[in-house]
Amino acid sequence: MKSGRIFYTILFFFVFTSLLIVVGVVTSLTVTSYPIFSRDGLSFIFKSTWNPVKEDYSILPALLGTLITSAIAISISTPLAISLAVFSIEIVPSKFRAFINNISDLMASLPSVIYGLWGLYVLAPILHQYVMMPLHHYLGFIPLFSTKPIPTNLFTAGVLLAIMIIPFASSVIREAYNAVPYYLKEAAYSLGMTKWEAIKTMLGYIKSAIFAGIFLALGRAMGETMAVAMVVGNTFTFPKSLFDMGYTISSLIANQFPNAEAYNYMIPALYGGAFILFIVGLAINLAGLYWIKKVMIKS
Repeated sequence: MKSGRIFYTILFFFVFTSLLIVVGVVTSLTVTSYPIFSRDGLSFIFKSTWNPVKEDYSILPALLGTLITSAIAISISTPLAISLAVFSIEIVPSKFRAFINNISDLMASLPSVIYGLWGLYVLAPILHQYVMMPLHHYLGFIPLFSTKPIPTNLFTAGVLLAIMIIPFASSVIREAYNAVPYYLKEAAYSLGMTKWEAIKTMLGYIKSAIFAGIFLALGRAMGETMAVAMVVGNTFTFPKSLFDMGYTISSLIANQFPNAEAYNYMIPALYGGAFILFIVGLAINLAGLYWIKKVMIKS
């Protein structure tokens, strides 16, 4: 009885500490960013200026850069993550499955600076020569591809993010797929389904887990800093196409914070950007939870 009381006390302590940390972070973001919102109001969000000399700050280009790179990343990574999970479970021979899964888990644990270096010196030139230049040449009349590309831009950052978040989404999908009761698969085959039809049935059964993995990966993409800062171009301009150089909120904070104390309003502006990123991430996660619940109810 006494040991049980001690266990619940320790459990309560850690839960309370976790909640306290979250409240502390949100409070810090709110209090420190208040001066910039008090001075500029909503214009801090909707203008396109970052001029420390004139103490004129806004976040719109970085916010758009965050949303654009995250959208590219999730669009590319979703089919690849599902394919990797299915391949490692259903297609690859059983003696190689552990190896494939370990490689995937290793990709998830690599430091982001390694991805950044690889993206800058290997991925960016390949994308520039074999993807971006052909797209601009043949589809340049479309606004998305209208800018003449250079290797480091929003598109490169989005593709690099996609590569980084594939293991996160794939691991969630893989674990959910493995947890599907085996009798469901046997029932599918007993009805005369092909392997492809059985796989589609299993994926339909775990679609809520697929959505959860996607939104987990999206949260990682929106908050990634170092790797993105190395390939996004770090130019505070309003993006007109996917091939423009730009900023994300995270990379803006990382690049500007070392000099922030020299200015009166830069630290509140950077905290304001972090607060906006927090709000956007919270909104996306709440929407994802609502979507997952809706999908589960329909199922």
